[in-house]
Amino acid sequence: MGIMSKILGGGGTHSTEDYVELNLDDFDTARAEASMQVQIAEISEQRDAMAIKDAVYDGNLVIADITRMSPSDSVVDRILEDLRQVAREVDGDVVQKGEDEIIVAPTGVKISREKLS
Repeated sequence: MGIMSKILGGGGTHSTEDYVELNLDDFDTARAEASMQVQIAEISEQRDAMAIKDAVYDGNLVIADITRMSPSDSVVDRILEDLRQVAREVDGDVVQKGEDEIIVAPTGVKISREKLS
């Protein structure tokens, strides 16, 4: 089992409740303004893709949970095509991770298709 598997768990599904909000003021670090944010989204219908598209146009990376949708649903295909088009327009990238997540990257960010070992 790799170190990341030990830290993040063995590959089950995760929800936003699995993450803990950290207050950065509790840490003694110099903070600079970020030029990009990583945003988390859930997609359960076509209109949910609008917020993701806006975030990517604003220069943010989005990790979207699609577990509420059936993989055989044609809406998933339409949403993926919309997000591919956004990625092309901003010269970003998009990948589907398994059957439960879509990652959309903004301008200048490419997503590796290889896992770190």
